Amino acid sequence: MNNAQSRCAGCQQDSAKPFVELDHIIDLYRNKEGNLIQILHIAQELYGYLSLELQQHIAEALNKPLSEVSGVVTFYSFSTKPRGEHTIRVCLGTACYVRGGKKIVDALQKSLQVDIGETTADGKFTFEVARCIGACGLAPAMMIDDVVYKQVNINKLDAILSRY
Repeated sequence: MNNAQSRCAGCQQDSAKPFVELDHIIDLYRNKEGNLIQILHIAQELYGYLSLELQQHIAEALNKPLSEVSGVVTFYSFSTKPRGEHTIRVCLGTACYVRGGKKIVDALQKSLQVDIGETTADGKFTFEVARCIGACGLAPAMMIDDVVYKQVNINKLDAILSRY
């Protein structure tokens, strides 16, 4: 995600052809089975999120109805809003929940001043919850980007966040 944002943050799109880079990808995948999900993943990597304008462009380029593209975007939980530089995911699987995962969620919401699924005003963090991150023995656990933090408690949060 960081690479996508850094690439996109500096990209100046030509208003006449705003998705030139994506058009090359669409041409590569056009005749492949199941191409829509692959194209959506690449588009999200390139542009950070899948705006309605971007979804419309993909639909037109693939000669598909917008409802089909939007349906896939919604079903597979692609991002439709700008995302933060870093993504925080707090595990709320059974082990993490029982060992204090909900307290971590509450503390982060208060500290970051965001709700689940939102991005901080400064664009630094997008805050999410996960049903399981596969770290049950480390509960409660959370991830920032691809780094897993184990046995997290509210007293450790400031130190963890200060690294970013």
